[in-house]
Amino acid sequence: MSARKALVLVDVQNDFLPGGSLPVPEGDRIVPLLNRYIDLFHRAGLPIYATRDWHPEQTRHFKAYGGVWPPHCVQGTRGAEFHPDLNLPPETIIVSKGMDPNEDSYSGFQGRTPDGHTFTEALKAREIEHLYVGGVATDYCVRHTVLDARREGFQVTVLEDAIRGVDLVPGDSERALREMVEAGARIARWEDIAREIAARAEASS
Repeated sequence: MSARKALVLVDVQNDFLPGGSLPVPEGDRIVPLLNRYIDLFHRAGLPIYATRDWHPEQTRHFKAYGGVWPPHCVQGTRGAEFHPDLNLPPETIIVSKGMDPNEDSYSGFQGRTPDGHTFTEALKAREIEHLYVGGVATDYCVRHTVLDARREGFQVTVLEDAIRGVDLVPGDSERALREMVEAGARIARWEDIAREIAARAEASS
């Protein structure tokens, strides 16, 4: 029996895309492909999770309070909303992170679902074993989420064509991808994933 799969969309929020307060270069260009992945998983009846930064106004994550970043994704602001072109189904499970003013919380595994469960608890409750991860930024929240997923024992496939990085230091995204692979994650693109999910749907029908 194949491992139960889920799609994880990391921080596809207005502040992290062009026009936001902390934009990932060309981050909006992955939204159409993320929508294709969403449709693929949705039609296959597979769960979809969307992580988001959900910061208080004052947090040590921000420069003004000792961090390295400008204010972004503050709770209840437009910048914290998911990109308007991202077609999230109503049953998408939101995982909110960064709510503790004393933590950076780059990883989705530091977040909680609306009912208060940790991400790990939510995934294990649905017997999910394999995560397919896309979003932003490759070298920060995607990287930390993938590495934590591996530490928690999940299989992970990184959607190489549906991620974008910040590259605060040139080459950071490339180094992050190498680190994810060394931790046991697999890198794949649309053609591979579409075949996998289609094969799963056929096998279960």
